[in-house]
Amino acid sequence: MMFSNRTRRMALAATATAAAAALALAGCAPADAPSEFDPEAEVELTFTWWGNDDRAARYQTLIDAFNEQHPNITINGNFTDFPSYWEVRQTEAAGGGLPDVWQFSDSYLRQYAEPGLLLDLGTVSEYVDFSAFDDALLGTGQLGGTQYSLPTGYSAWAVFQNDDLLAELGVEPYPGGTSYAEYSAWMAEVTAAGASAGVYGGTDFTQRIQSFENVLRAQGKNLYTADGGLGLTEDDLRAYWESGAADRASVTIPQSRLEEISPVSGFGARLTASEMGWSNFLGGYLAESGAASLSMVAPPLDVPGGQDLYRQTGLQMAISANTAHPEAAALFLDFVVNSPEAGEIFGTTLGFPASSTKLAGANLEGADAQVADYLESVADRIGAAPPVPVIGYGSLEQTFWSLGKSIGLNAISVDDAVQQFFDEAAVILGL
Repeated sequence: MMFSNRTRRMALAATATAAAAALALAGCAPADAPSEFDPEAEVELTFTWWGNDDRAARYQTLIDAFNEQHPNITINGNFTDFPSYWEVRQTEAAGGGLPDVWQFSDSYLRQYAEPGLLLDLGTVSEYVDFSAFDDALLGTGQLGGTQYSLPTGYSAWAVFQNDDLLAELGVEPYPGGTSYAEYSAWMAEVTAAGASAGVYGGTDFTQRIQSFENVLRAQGKNLYTADGGLGLTEDDLRAYWESGAADRASVTIPQSRLEEISPVSGFGARLTASEMGWSNFLGGYLAESGAASLSMVAPPLDVPGGQDLYRQTGLQMAISANTAHPEAAALFLDFVVNSPEAGEIFGTTLGFPASSTKLAGANLEGADAQVADYLESVADRIGAAPPVPVIGYGSLEQTFWSLGKSIGLNAISVDDAVQQFFDEAAVILGL
């Protein structure tokens, strides 16, 4: 998507602000008082998530397992990709029609909890086991002391590599944890070796706000401050996007090529030998790429001893405040986040199990054992969690990604992209 001028920038930011206001108004509508819960009554619940076909198949298996215990509760599930997911939720919220149970993200906690759109899980505590989580993980779904969501698991940022592809090209794997310059040099080696096959060393990682967050955290900063402001400067962002210029010119896969294969990633299409992502992506990447073997290593780090990584619990579960069946919804949410069946079905694909009871059911072999081993290998780089994301974080994350792709398409300069990001941040965050 091309961003052309300040008017366009401010219009988009104003739209995001208007949407936030719509969410606030939607949260003011009183819900009907729930009737007494009958555990045998026939109930239908809507459930939605973002993800791919592999995740959808696992959720259907989980729903089937849940129905073996609760045959009277019908779960109507559907899914979409991540950007579309939040656009649909925003529209539903404005109209008062959010799903009963939905895959949630801590990035949106303030945006949906503050207007009263999420159920206080304390009101259905009889049906949800909170004791299976440690306090730090419980805290990721809390706001003002109220529990609004629960994590399915946690992940850490990683560099994924296609071992099969590297063996075909005759290039040694990236060892992990080097400087960013050394990682770029490794990608250049892969790109040169794969020139005839159209294979590249990786994707432009400066498109992802998570990689930028790691760079900031290594310097003792965060994307956002605890009081809702930005923790970065224009110079920080400019330097970051400019650091990828040489890679974009001749090393990483061209953005135009990625647009051609979307929504499949370059890594999933076997057009890149590496890609940065969350450790729980391993199962999905294996399914998407068809690779026999993928590996994970630590991301680059330019500050020796820096604790740039953290336990990311962005994938959570929440219940809408206006659900007509809060107890039944709580039973299903508890099954998703706590049951041994969920641990067996999902392994680490929704993150390393955050619940002790879910972990007990997980068979940590193969890809799941890889994730566990990776998390252990980067333990010394795990620092404190960042502040609770500000309202509008999700919009700014998507803006960052869109601007990064526009830079890759040469549709916008780095200077203009920086200006647009800060213009939108000023409006969305009320700075």
